[in-house]
Amino acid sequence: MHTTRIRQLLGAAAAAALTVGGVLAAAPAANAAGVGGASFWVDGTQYRTVGTPTDFSGTGAPAGSFQPIYAFPEGTQTNVATAAPGDPGYRGGRWVVTEVLLPNGYPAALASGDLDGDGVLDSDEELWAAADAGDLAVGGVLRYFECPVIPLPRNGG
Repeated sequence: MHTTRIRQLLGAAAAAALTVGGVLAAAPAANAAGVGGASFWVDGTQYRTVGTPTDFSGTGAPAGSFQPIYAFPEGTQTNVATAAPGDPGYRGGRWVVTEVLLPNGYPAALASGDLDGDGVLDSDEELWAAADAGDLAVGGVLRYFECPVIPLPRNGG
């Protein structure tokens, strides 16, 4: 009788140990999944973010406490933000994501806004140049959130 009880306890302990081990082994992978690749441009420099589950929509926080990120349609290019850590006016990683519309298509926006000729709209100055030409429009707010940002090395790593 005691043998059966001991086996049950040992079996439960082994299962618990395997579960904890599996969770610990998966933790680095889960944490790594939070760090994204290139997420947005600021003045010609690409930044990545660390994904967080925050959502400040409907909290009543002042609109001026968020930094704009202009979200381009999927498949066109990486988003554009107006400031990054160290820039005047940077708001500490609090973001308002605003939709970018391309009424004449992405090639037209690129033709009218790519002021430095590098093949991408990589600053808010270039974004507004395309908007002034009528080839880009700023739509509605998609989301308010917070996440830290990290500059990508120049080699894209």
